[in-house]
Amino acid sequence: MKIAIYAGSFDPITNGHMDVLQGSLRLADKVFVAIGIHPGKAPLFSFDERVDLIKRVSKEFFGRDSERLEVIAFDGLLIDAARKHGASLMVRGLRDGTDLDYEMQMAGMNGKMAPELQTVFLPSDPSVRTITATLVRQIAAMGGDTRHFAPALVVEALKAKFK
Repeated sequence: MKIAIYAGSFDPITNGHMDVLQGSLRLADKVFVAIGIHPGKAPLFSFDERVDLIKRVSKEFFGRDSERLEVIAFDGLLIDAARKHGASLMVRGLRDGTDLDYEMQMAGMNGKMAPELQTVFLPSDPSVRTITATLVRQIAAMGGDTRHFAPALVVEALKAKFK
């Protein structure tokens, strides 16, 4: 069984994340959605809220295939989380050349520390390339329309946060 891990803050999950998850489900039998927990960062959504949004949005987008997703937390190296959960693939989304430069460095470092793990790059669909969770949060905080950047459940959750 092919197991992949896809890591991020998912604060909140966006249409860009969903694009990468869709590609991940094509590559692997099981995909761990790994939410990075960083003590120095204060996310907008709590860990439990992010888990709930990821599960609900995935069920809506992927139907039964969402059963192949499992949301986990990690607070150390991604390679350690990948090993712990039996993943052989680390999925990374690419929006542009800047992402590629950074992700190539990370893949090289991870390859030295964990040669048994393969980093897989998934290029974002052009329709979601400009989306970042940071920008989605900023737009929502200023009362902007986030419908084109995040699933409807997330748009509603953002509105509730900023009321």
